[in-house]
Amino acid sequence: MRPLFALAVVLATSLGPAHAEDRPVAPGLAIELNAVQPGDGGCKVTFLAVNGFATELRRAAVETALFDATGAIERIVTLDFKALSPGKSKVLQFQLAGLDCANLGRVLINDITACDGDGLAPGACLAGLVTSSRAAITFGV
Repeated sequence: MRPLFALAVVLATSLGPAHAEDRPVAPGLAIELNAVQPGDGGCKVTFLAVNGFATELRRAAVETALFDATGAIERIVTLDFKALSPGKSKVLQFQLAGLDCANLGRVLINDITACDGDGLAPGACLAGLVTSSRAAITFGV
C-alpha cells in the first residue's frame, strides 16, 4: 500500500463519523421539520432546533401556520422551543390535537414570537432563520 494512501485510510477510520455538532454553526436559528407522525388523537410533529448564536436563547418561540393538502389554513399555533444553549441541537416534539397528519401539506413560520438572549438585536432570530424539512411536507418562512 502506498504510504500516503495508508495514512488517509488510517485517518479516515480513526476519526469516526462527523456529527452535526462538530460542524461550525452559522449565526442564527436553524429549525428542521424532522418528522410527522399520527398519534393520540392528533399529529405529533418533531423539530430539530439549533441555536447558532454565541449566546443562550433563554426562550425561542415561533408562530406557525399549518396548511392542509389543498392549501387552506388549518390552524395557527405558537410552538415554544424554550431555552436553547449556544451551538446546541435540541429535539422537540409537539402533539397537535385534532390535526390529521395525512392531510398536512405545509408548515409556515409566520413569525418569531420570542427570541430572548443577551445582546441579541430585535429581529435577530427572524433575520438569521434557516429552515429545512426531512418530512414530505413543505416547511419554510
